[in-house]
Amino acid sequence: MQLCSKHMHSRCQVHPRRGVVSLSVPTRRHPKAPCWSLHRLSLANPVQPLCNSLRGRNFVAQSIADNSGNTEAKASTPNTAPSDRVLSIWRRVDAVCFDVDCTITVNDSLDLLAGFMGVKEQVEELTNKAMDGSLSLERALEERLNIINCSPQDIKNFIAAHPPSSRLAPGIKELIRALQARGVAIYLISGGFRELTLPIASYLGIPKSNVFANRMNWQWDDETGEPTKLVGFDMSEPTAHNQGKPEAIARIRHRNPYNTVVMIGDGITDLEAVQITGGADLFIGYGGVVERPAVATAAEWYVYDYKTLVDSLRRFRAAMIGSGAWACAAVRMMAQNTLADDPADDFVDEIKMWVYEEDYEGRKLTEVINETHENPKYFPGFDLGVNVKAVPSIVEAAEDADLIVFCAPHQFMHNICKQLMGKIKPGAAAISLTKGMRVRPEGPQLISQMVRRYLGIECAVLMGANIATDIGREQLSEAVIGYENYDTAEDFQKLFNRPYFRVSLLPDPVGAEMCGTLKNIVALGAGMVDGMGLGPNSKATVIRQGLVEMRAFSKALYPSVRDDTFLESCGVGDLVATCYGGRNRLVSEAWTKAQLSNTPRTFEELEAELLKGQKLQGVLTSNEVQEILKARRWESNFPLFTTINRIINGHLPPKYVVDYMVGSKFEVPGAESEEDSFLTPRRTPPARLAAPPTPPPALAARGS
Repeated sequence: MQLCSKHMHSRCQVHPRRGVVSLSVPTRRHPKAPCWSLHRLSLANPVQPLCNSLRGRNFVAQSIADNSGNTEAKASTPNTAPSDRVLSIWRRVDAVCFDVDCTITVNDSLDLLAGFMGVKEQVEELTNKAMDGSLSLERALEERLNIINCSPQDIKNFIAAHPPSSRLAPGIKELIRALQARGVAIYLISGGFRELTLPIASYLGIPKSNVFANRMNWQWDDETGEPTKLVGFDMSEPTAHNQGKPEAIARIRHRNPYNTVVMIGDGITDLEAVQITGGADLFIGYGGVVERPAVATAAEWYVYDYKTLVDSLRRFRAAMIGSGAWACAAVRMMAQNTLADDPADDFVDEIKMWVYEEDYEGRKLTEVINETHENPKYFPGFDLGVNVKAVPSIVEAAEDADLIVFCAPHQFMHNICKQLMGKIKPGAAAISLTKGMRVRPEGPQLISQMVRRYLGIECAVLMGANIATDIGREQLSEAVIGYENYDTAEDFQKLFNRPYFRVSLLPDPVGAEMCGTLKNIVALGAGMVDGMGLGPNSKATVIRQGLVEMRAFSKALYPSVRDDTFLESCGVGDLVATCYGGRNRLVSEAWTKAQLSNTPRTFEELEAELLKGQKLQGVLTSNEVQEILKARRWESNFPLFTTINRIINGHLPPKYVVDYMVGSKFEVPGAESEEDSFLTPRRTPPARLAAPPTPPPALAARGS
């Protein structure tokens, strides 16, 4: 194959039976470009993969038709609308390889350098010889360099006169930025020269190691030790030879574990990237500078504007299931991130939020939220965002979402999941912000486990020190995302991460969720300490013991839970925040004061009065956990949990919260009687659960 160095065109002699025919294909500049030109195109040796592939045969047929003068009666037009398969590849791409001349830039670097050196006409004569096949690629490059005969200083002067910013194709910087923001690796593969390509790579933030291009050879001055004279180019680079671009991609794949690689370019050699084994998975043709009919016809996707590729990058649609204070604080952060006007934005702007329809001052709550962009009942005073749409139908909120956020009281989650069964978009993922568990005869079920079971989708968890009003005020807060699937966790991290809300990733979803569930029990104990007017020492003791029991209980149920999870935001961070500022502490303090003043009130009464419709999780969670402790005969191993449960159910006065060792040994009257006991009657546990465990080391070591 004879190729020109500028556009890598070939002149092919292919007979209809013996495989040799002369071809000449007009190549024009895109109509938006300043001028038009005619180039001769050709095909590789017919025994090579280009001709053997279906796409290669289509190219031969098209080229023959063009050569016979039927250029206006083409068999097909450019594929400007990608198929589902092509779009899927583009949206999951790991690495994108770009041609440089007339793809990244609006001109050819070597021709531009020749003009700068005053030898444009002579170099163009050699370019024409390369295009008509009278000169090989290697010979044409070598002779053009001899004519240009530049020095290192000439190249520096050329780059200063033609900086990369002045040469870029419209929209290319935004496209590369959007890809890099998604973690996609960017490579430049050029038939030009590295010395002219590296400044472009640097301007676009592409590492030198990701540039494949020819290298100029220099003669070095013995006296100064500096390069002074150009003496050809390095023939060892893959781009110095035919089929160099697929060879470069093969090397890239050998060095990196990329699943999907895409090549973008304007010429025949760029198209070759998908026609050689080990090359790219998809070729996208670019005609924004020069449109080459053969390339446009053969490309599975052909674009004239890089904005098309930016707009086609996958964008996730998020939904919020829940509308309480924490759900509103969370959706507010989501709205801020999805509304960002940025080509690197990963999300559709609109977020649908399921709101349990109820009356608010004579109007439907969903109408009030959509009109004022505020939830005046559960999160007054905070703008949720103009892109949050409240809907009364839970199915409508979730059915077209890619990322579903669950943030509803845990006692409602079972019914929510049942309503959504079979209504979720294929490939969707979920994250649970709900803190609590469901107790079943066969054992506990975490909310994330419930979502996976009923909806058949991946479910991560977000847990941390996150008092809703503080986050609404944009005060510094943090959380962790416990995950099993790292890619999904990254998507949710982008959805929630804000300058005032720091989100880290933790490969322990069960540990994180157990922390978020159990801390509400400890918060009840902290509220009792506050209600009795005791000082920080007593409160610190309860918090410390609570953290120990949280860890021990979690590991007793799930041995794979990590110890260091309890030092994360979801562990000690959330525990401290909840024990000082959470709703469970608030209600427990009021309940304790009422008990001590001989005017007892129920938790239900205080929940309605103090939480204004929000749900108290700690009491329900304590009863659920205690059911597990009783069934497995673990009560004495978790003295604080057991004592708090006996206090809230009226079997012990609040003072025992600081004497939990004694409280846990208290015999509850009628404990074995279903009609007299506050506890669920003892079931005969399965054989695998019958034997009580050895007291957790952390508890035994501390004598607690």
